[in-house]
Amino acid sequence: MKQSQNIFQTIARRVFMLSAVCAMSVLASCSKFLDINDNPSFPIDAAPSAKLPSIIANGVQQYAFSVTVTGHYTQNIAARAANNINDQFLISPLANPFNDTYFRAASNIPSMIATAQAEGSPHYVGAGKIMMALFLGHLTDLYGNIPYSDAFKGGSNFTPEYDSQEQIYNTIFQLLDEGITELRKPQGLRPLSERGADVFFGGDAARWRRLAFALRARHLNHLTKKSTYNPAQVLAAVDSAMASSADDAFLQHNTTQVAQTNFWGDARANMNTRSFGRHYVNYLNGTTLGVRDPRFIIIAPDTARTRGIVNGSAENPTSTLGSDFYGRWVGTALQTPVNWYARQDGILPIFMFWELEFIEAEASFRAGNTARAFAAYQNGIRAHMTRLGVATADINTYLASRACAQSAAALTLKNIMEQKYIAMFIHPEQWVDMRRMDYSTNIYPGLTQPVGVNTELQGQWIRRLLPGQMEILYNINNAYSELGRLSNAQWISTPVWWDRP
Repeated sequence: MKQSQNIFQTIARRVFMLSAVCAMSVLASCSKFLDINDNPSFPIDAAPSAKLPSIIANGVQQYAFSVTVTGHYTQNIAARAANNINDQFLISPLANPFNDTYFRAASNIPSMIATAQAEGSPHYVGAGKIMMALFLGHLTDLYGNIPYSDAFKGGSNFTPEYDSQEQIYNTIFQLLDEGITELRKPQGLRPLSERGADVFFGGDAARWRRLAFALRARHLNHLTKKSTYNPAQVLAAVDSAMASSADDAFLQHNTTQVAQTNFWGDARANMNTRSFGRHYVNYLNGTTLGVRDPRFIIIAPDTARTRGIVNGSAENPTSTLGSDFYGRWVGTALQTPVNWYARQDGILPIFMFWELEFIEAEASFRAGNTARAFAAYQNGIRAHMTRLGVATADINTYLASRACAQSAAALTLKNIMEQKYIAMFIHPEQWVDMRRMDYSTNIYPGLTQPVGVNTELQGQWIRRLLPGQMEILYNINNAYSELGRLSNAQWISTPVWWDRP
């Protein structure tokens, strides 16, 4: 016991002596003494180039997580068994994508921006602001009101208040403007290409700026039901956005580890209990448009068997070997070619040139510029087909077929939206479009509500997700601040801000 007391007395004397020394004029030397446990190889705060890859990868993967639900609403995918809650709009609060967007991705952006500002790396500031705009846009379009102004305060605030969706949209436009400004500056201390940080564009600041303008065009074009909608503003953003498919923004998968393979591939098994929705397949097999689409064999290689499942039905046209979403099954083995969207080393599209062209087509059409609309419409189809590997001759044949408008004078909004529907397969933007179009059968012929749909909806379509699972547990008052404690059916059938006049 005496030995222990002596040790503590010795430590106390040394602490007192150190405090006295630190109180004197040799503060610089004292500071160095106190830093003896700092390892320059393992800094306390990671460099921006260490944070950006994780921000991108963890954040954009939420696109795929959200489509495992919203893809049922757009009838791109359907459950292989009857009475599926997603097919039938019997939803419950989800853990993802809300939780992981905030906790695994967006929460790292403020600190990355602060470090980049302090060290003089403006391109990381710009990329961070654009990624925040991307994440906020994805979440608000799923949920409506979400936290931002009161968020990202760590342990000092576990119950952030929610910003209105209108305010979030203004924030998105502001972040994009600020990001563009930062990316026009000289790169400063640290290039985006450092240590392979920029997994989108390899350090190309100009492509980041074009992505920002594309996101501006996307969100401006969401406002078609608002009196403030201005197609000229959309087209101005388009003019500064992507010039071609060379500017596509996507996450490239690899086969190093299962977790790095394609979210939609068979190794990760996220589609084992799902297959193609009948409504989507009908666009490819000639049922809806009267022409067999050359993309059919690329998206659904097992075309002899793939008829698609009517959402909510008991019909299961796939074998017990595995979902035909992945590709062609021979015996007990999955054979190539496989679904382009399900290739293990494939890509996760985030913002592709074909989307921009369909945005341009719609905005031009609404502005009365049918010549520009028709050119963009054809460019969108061609860009999607080319990326999927369709032969040029087959593209030309399809464009000349009855499936497509043949002139600017003949072009309709239906033509534009049905081709965008095909191209935006398993992408969250597709659900935005279908809500903007009120699930109209004039735009989407043959669309019907799923078998066994939630009767509490009284024939209405789903318009938003329930608040995030963790929010209901720990931030329930703010999570329900927009609409109050409505029933689940009332909540999910209530349009978000941009979905009403």
